[in-house]
Amino acid sequence: MENSNNQPGYTGLNFNIEQMKHLIAPSVLSADFANLQRDIELINSSDADWFHVDIMDGVFVPNISFGFPVMEAIRKYATKPLDVHLMIINPDEYIERFVKAGAYMVTVHYEACTHLHKTIQTIKNAGAKACVALNPHTPVELLTDILGDLDMVLIMSVNPGFGGQHFIPHTLDKIRRLKAMSVKLNPDLLIEVDGGISLLNTADLLEAGADVLVAGSAIFSTASPAKTITAMKDVNVIKQHTI
Repeated sequence: MENSNNQPGYTGLNFNIEQMKHLIAPSVLSADFANLQRDIELINSSDADWFHVDIMDGVFVPNISFGFPVMEAIRKYATKPLDVHLMIINPDEYIERFVKAGAYMVTVHYEACTHLHKTIQTIKNAGAKACVALNPHTPVELLTDILGDLDMVLIMSVNPGFGGQHFIPHTLDKIRRLKAMSVKLNPDLLIEVDGGISLLNTADLLEAGADVLVAGSAIFSTASPAKTITAMKDVNVIKQHTI
């Protein structure tokens, strides 16, 4: 099969997310940037499914992460899809560049998009999967009229901007409400959750209806990130860690 992003093992939009439930997407933001290639190759060889790439502009969120040079460096070595989360204002100005830089999934924030339908179409026309993120205070019901156009919704379970925060409990109810909406409006929708995720709440998240779990410090701060990823994929291990 032709490699659409010139990456070994990465098949771009032919990557079949529909056949892969309970995905793990390690957040590159928590990697060791002095050894970025090493950590990327660690994820490549692990049971992880995607790379989660957080782009922060210091305006929409109170932090700055990285831009196109680092994104392209990640793409150079990654053999799994890049799940790119744009925590920026005016995302429409950069969508095509991020897709060209290797984004498989492009996530924009509901709160940052004045003309959300147009933004979603821009993502799709650029050749990527489209996702909308919701901050903790934003109700899932606001996506009713656009849910059918989306490939995924990202529920933020912390306030965006920094890693290592504590999980916000009412996120579970938001996931359940979104799952009920998706059954009626878009059964193929994936639900992703990002923030404060670990083995201790993975079972609750999956039971509520989550399909994709983003984890950063909970993976990279452990002695063996690869083993932690494997544990987060193993239902039997997950159940043992439920509290």
